[in-house]
Amino acid sequence: MNGVAEGRWKELPDLYAEQTHVVHPFDPLRAAALRTRDELREHFRPTGAGPRLHRRATNITIHETADPEVIIAEFEYQGTVVETGEPFALPGIFVLRVRDGEIISSRDYFDHVTAARVRGQFDALVAAVRESGAGPR
Repeated sequence: MNGVAEGRWKELPDLYAEQTHVVHPFDPLRAAALRTRDELREHFRPTGAGPRLHRRATNITIHETADPEVIIAEFEYQGTVVETGEPFALPGIFVLRVRDGEIISSRDYFDHVTAARVRGQFDALVAAVRESGAGPR
């Protein structure tokens, strides 16, 4: 959470096992799972497109489970769009499986619509959903 909030994009893939399974179940475009550290490097690579965001992880609650490898992290990214000063709040939940100090799987639940709006990509998201036929009809 903090690595994303602080933009530590080069460090983030090293938190994951070489073979992993990361999904975003609420992604309206139904992107494929990220299965390797190299795919995560590409996923986290900054594009330079869109507005700059100042954000921080807040309201963090860690839920332990009966499985010692699994935790649930509930949180919210709060921040502002630098160019406009617009505030935003983006809730999220990670369901992580960690083995030998590395994330071997993660289900990352986010409000992708709000994320697209904050990044100035809402219209592009709607167009892509319409084109792909993904999501509810």
